[in-house]
Amino acid sequence: MNSIRRKPRDYLRRLPPESYRGQAYVHWSMTMDGRKTGWLVPRFYCRFREVLTHTLFRYGLCCPIYCCMPDHIHLLYIGILNGSDQRNAVKFFRSQLNPTLEQFGAQFQQQPYDHVLHDEERERTAFESVVEYIARNPERAGLVARDCFREYAYTGCLVPGYPNLDLWQDDYWDVFWRVHSALQKNGLVRFYSKEG
Repeated sequence: MNSIRRKPRDYLRRLPPESYRGQAYVHWSMTMDGRKTGWLVPRFYCRFREVLTHTLFRYGLCCPIYCCMPDHIHLLYIGILNGSDQRNAVKFFRSQLNPTLEQFGAQFQQQPYDHVLHDEERERTAFESVVEYIARNPERAGLVARDCFREYAYTGCLVPGYPNLDLWQDDYWDVFWRVHSALQKNGLVRFYSKEG
């Protein structure tokens, strides 16, 4: 009987767990196994937003930008609460979304790539440049024309409790930073109970 040889798992090195906790800023990239395509359709996108919403509420995060590309997904998470844990959030997110991906014959690669933003990358102008870099992924991939990245259907943002917040609205950054500050100060439940 022939035995199948499996490649040893090659895990990406991670920073210490505390780097992903509290009010950390982390850019996550989740690639499909074998760079599988064909799953990025409106039905998947609806489920993606639903799972992302639950993940953000459950783990005390906000997502100022996400970008679903044909063979991978970018998420930029910011911790709102001192108890936020992005590694647990990503594990939950992937476990909830993989069954939907499997319906399209796809699944996430074994491990996501992450970049924990340094202090200088978290300063407002630098951070907004990171967001624009992520937003321009479809442009760099040739999915939209130059400077038409705002037209790409699978880029957006998600901040718990703000379903109408639009990444491309003129006052997005003013609204985002105001809400983000209030969420960090008051938490999710206390903030929304005050709002009414």
